[in-house]
Amino acid sequence: MANLASEFLGIRSPNPFWLASAPPTDKEYNVRRAFEAGWGGVVWKTLGLDGAPVVNVSGPRYGAIYGPDRRLIGLNNIELITDRPLDVNLREIKAVKRDYPDRALVVSLMVPCDEDSWKFILRQVEETGADGVELNFGCPHGMAERGMGSAVGQVPEYIEMVTRWVKQNSRMPCIVKLTPNITDIRRPAEAARRGGADAVSLINTINSITSVDLDLFAPEPTIDGKGTHGGYCGPAVKPIALNMVAEIARNPETRGLPISGIGGVSTWRDAAEFMALGASNVQVCTAVMTYGFKIVEEMISGLSDYLDAKGLESPAQIVGRAVPNVTDWQYLNLNYTTKAVIDQDSCIKCGRCHIACEDTSHQAIAIGPDRTFVVKDEDCVACNLCVDVCPVEGCITMKELPEGSVDPRTGKVVGPYGNWTTHPNNPMAAEPAE
Repeated sequence: MANLASEFLGIRSPNPFWLASAPPTDKEYNVRRAFEAGWGGVVWKTLGLDGAPVVNVSGPRYGAIYGPDRRLIGLNNIELITDRPLDVNLREIKAVKRDYPDRALVVSLMVPCDEDSWKFILRQVEETGADGVELNFGCPHGMAERGMGSAVGQVPEYIEMVTRWVKQNSRMPCIVKLTPNITDIRRPAEAARRGGADAVSLINTINSITSVDLDLFAPEPTIDGKGTHGGYCGPAVKPIALNMVAEIARNPETRGLPISGIGGVSTWRDAAEFMALGASNVQVCTAVMTYGFKIVEEMISGLSDYLDAKGLESPAQIVGRAVPNVTDWQYLNLNYTTKAVIDQDSCIKCGRCHIACEDTSHQAIAIGPDRTFVVKDEDCVACNLCVDVCPVEGCITMKELPEGSVDPRTGKVVGPYGNWTTHPNNPMAAEPAE
């Protein structure tokens, strides 16, 4: 069987599944239960200084986006960092690490942008025996409005400066947590590396308003008739997170920088996708808030079964495997040609493929007299939309046309495929810049 043991920045844990800094990691009671359930590590909910007291709202803190079956696909959170006293948190962290020495315990930190504040809190955290610190440069609400969180994470110079302070004043591994609320995620990651960061974690939550109460005409969650922007998380943010992780993994300036992947991880497959794009481990939040700590059991068994089926011995063997296959549009092979094929035995004759194709300008799926749906190869541009809207998995597939055949739509001979990046038929033929 595959060995799921993980090592991240020298921090060992029995598996690569960590809990992210969030409400589930706010106290000793929760973290102990998480470790008993099987989580490999936790990032303790963000600590601040007692001199800047945090007061959370006493009304609703979460807004939600649901799928048709009321499955939670997105959560909007307006909760701030821990509102529990610093000394209480530190005492509990020390006790948990003492009792679970084989589990990763990293502490998230957010304090004002002055070196003395960072020196002070780093000394306090070091005394607990914690394995490392994560700098929260991502909170998009509340703390950002106080000049912390994403207010720092959106300014590369501040990231570099604070990271350097941390590395100069602490022995602990330093992870910089990045905000997605920025145009180019590579810039803050580069700044973190220049400052000496040992790793980055991403993504933090996305600035959002999930809904509006149309009776009160106020954003939800609503506090006494008013609402505010919050941090969006959950399965809906996973595509954004995957893209940003991949951007850092393939960027020459940040290539090789260890990554902890965050954003919509709900299953072992989600975790494996993050790892394939360069993350060494993953952090989970919304899935636990929705389904509880024990979901880690399915994650562990699912990842183990997948690795066994692939003949792999550890998760480390899939880390970064997909990165070489992430490229820019101009380097895609324009000689590669496919056509949609509908399996008539699987088709339930709902017509969704026809409607989508007919109203999306291609008109490549015809309706037969007995309500059969057939692809017109001469019109099919292989956009894949029919596959995406079909409610029956596997009913519609994309079939590759063999090299040397004629594309019925263009009349051109297909292929050769070869190396399209340098192929003479590629108008932008050139090797991607390193």
